[in-house]
Amino acid sequence: MDFDLDETQRDLQGLAADLLGREAAVQRLESFEKTGAPYDAAIWKALGQAGLLGAVLPERAGGAGLGPVERTVILREIGAHVAPVPAYAALALAAPAIAAHGTDAQIDLLAPLTEGEAILTGAYREVGPAGAVAATATPDGDGHVLDGVKTFVPYAREASRILVPARTGDGVGVFLVEPAAVTITDQPSATTEPLSRIELRGVRVGADALLGDGAWDTLRRSAVAGAVALSSGVIEGALKLTTEYVKTREQFDRALAQFQAVTMNIGDVYIAKRALDVAVWAGTWRLAEGAPDADEVLAIASYNAAGPVVEALYTCQHLHGGIGLDVTYPLHRYFAWGKQAGHLLGGAEQQLDILGSLVPQEA
Repeated sequence: MDFDLDETQRDLQGLAADLLGREAAVQRLESFEKTGAPYDAAIWKALGQAGLLGAVLPERAGGAGLGPVERTVILREIGAHVAPVPAYAALALAAPAIAAHGTDAQIDLLAPLTEGEAILTGAYREVGPAGAVAATATPDGDGHVLDGVKTFVPYAREASRILVPARTGDGVGVFLVEPAAVTITDQPSATTEPLSRIELRGVRVGADALLGDGAWDTLRRSAVAGAVALSSGVIEGALKLTTEYVKTREQFDRALAQFQAVTMNIGDVYIAKRALDVAVWAGTWRLAEGAPDADEVLAIASYNAAGPVVEALYTCQHLHGGIGLDVTYPLHRYFAWGKQAGHLLGGAEQQLDILGSLVPQEA
């Protein structure tokens, strides 16, 4: 196993870092947050024009057809710059399942996304454990009738389609649903990203709305892989900000970084970051290879993202003192993003339960 990125992946990482360093600078984020807009359309468009959105979309839709590792590279940079764009919704919750299991007509829905001219999203969560599906799809002629409730759906109002998993009787199918067909209610969000509860009450969809077999497994895994990639970038950005702060902030005529207790705390944050990084790249690589233990490794990454990394973000807050709680200081964005990723994943305890169910038990 080699965790080093190849030349294409390094170029992609550099391009994303440079673009977001300009487009998602602190002053730009402060100005955006005053607008009340659901996302920064200029950054979204810039990502599309730079080819960063299309990089992981299928060639039929005008993309480059790259895979999970490249998607992780992009989402990690989004997290590191806390860029307010629907990248997770479109690139993790929607695009992978459509690209892998969609018909030609369904894949064509991804074409506007390549240029940042559209948004797609997915309804991964319901009330209860992450990944649980209670919504139902009842056969009705050549289509289905959908009933159920989905929670914490990002950009539900802004999306052209929502991917909705529902039980079909012989498994879980994934359906492409138009936002106008469902009841959308706003839900609280830790970040500026809009989250919604969507209710499906007798929503009829035609045969052309159903993705092919295996779409749910793809959506479920890409949802988790995308969330831990964001979290990996978030703790990277928070650690960088905190390290610079303790190097320059003085107390008792000494830089904070010269105090042993501060050094130990920074070390703890670094260890949490590195543990997540290893699990993220390992899980992404296994996902790309179709390895049978991909779910297990992604569960390890999810535990680290929802547990130790969230605790590390509290440590970053602590090391900043009072300024860490000031919403005019950039650290609050990393904290909010990290907490939201942890909630989306279901929390650390749930990930331990999932991991326990996946590890073979000795007789």
